Amino acid sequence: MGTDLNAPLGQNRRVKPAPKRDRRRLIGYSLVGIFAVCTIGLSAWNVISPDGLRRQPSTPVEATPAEHAQMADKAPNPTSGQASNTRGGTLKPGSAFSGANVEQTLTNDGATVTKFTPRQRDGSGPALINVGPTRGQDARMAALPNDDLLEDDKAGRLPIIGADGLRPMDQYARPWSGARGTRISLVVGGLGLSQTGTQKAIRDLPPDVTLAFAAAGNSLQRWMQEARRGGHEILLQIPMEPFDYPDNDPGPNALRLSAGATKNLAALHKSMAQITNYTGIMNYLGGRFLSDADALEPVMRDLGKRGVLFLDDGTSAQSLSGKLAGAFDVPHGFADMTVDSELSRSAILKKLDELERIARRNGTAIGVASAFDESVAAIAQWVGEAQGRGIEIVGVSALVKDPQQR
Repeated sequence: MGTDLNAPLGQNRRVKPAPKRDRRRLIGYSLVGIFAVCTIGLSAWNVISPDGLRRQPSTPVEATPAEHAQMADKAPNPTSGQASNTRGGTLKPGSAFSGANVEQTLTNDGATVTKFTPRQRDGSGPALINVGPTRGQDARMAALPNDDLLEDDKAGRLPIIGADGLRPMDQYARPWSGARGTRISLVVGGLGLSQTGTQKAIRDLPPDVTLAFAAAGNSLQRWMQEARRGGHEILLQIPMEPFDYPDNDPGPNALRLSAGATKNLAALHKSMAQITNYTGIMNYLGGRFLSDADALEPVMRDLGKRGVLFLDDGTSAQSLSGKLAGAFDVPHGFADMTVDSELSRSAILKKLDELERIARRNGTAIGVASAFDESVAAIAQWVGEAQGRGIEIVGVSALVKDPQQR
């Protein structure tokens, strides 16, 4: 029959050649595969290689002096806002675009790199906002004075307003939140008179409490540095003549009515030179001195030039400190209460609660105390509780009436 049906399976079989269209399809598939392999390989090389196929940056070419002169003739007018397209060199226009100096670098591939830096204005143009002096001091430097805020006097180094207007009150103030909530300042005085009492007060009182050092105390510079490292704002207590002087003697270098302005200023400066880094002055006794305008005026005038605050302990209803402080631009505050007039822990806690009621009614309040063990323990306990009730304890400089903030 002319067929292979009777031939053994798989033997002497002729293989038929593939049709032409199948061969063309096979060739097409092969080309597509080769193209895919090449594409994947190039992509992998671009990722793996540090430079890959990226374009190398151009290197600026410095121009010769002759080329600089040629470029200067071609440099754009800065007020026109046109950029130069000159190749090579660096252009530094004499004036600026919109108050900025312009430096243009032309690279050898034709790219232009423009650098803008501020220049000194001549008074025209947009106004610059002055945010005022900086409050507070870097905690790492808090124990060291700012030499720009000190002047040398025969009595020693005295606080002074800096050449830029920075006051010691601002430099050494304890920072606070700036919120409008209820604020209380607590000032604990008499530090330096007792070594154990001073050490206990610095160790146990929270850093939010302001510490006042007695000018007649001992080792004041050492204690001041320890208090400042602990985060405390500090004051200096100046002894002044009370109504019952000389039966009640405020101590050496006290300011007295009979001494006169020259001697009182000398005594004031001697006390002020005992330490540095304080935001202001607080009276120790002084009911009679604070009620006499002639005696108090030279003192307030001097404090106004030095950029320190004055805190009146509020024990004398006849005090003129507020009136004279306003006349000489002295930041001034009155204490609302002495919280340890009765020296027992329970009584002090009750006074502190009363101080809180005053603060909630008025927004702020200042309380003063002495560094007795009972006072320190009660204040340390109460501060934590008050903060839990939303009271912010701040340095006294945050609550004084400041003429610069009017």
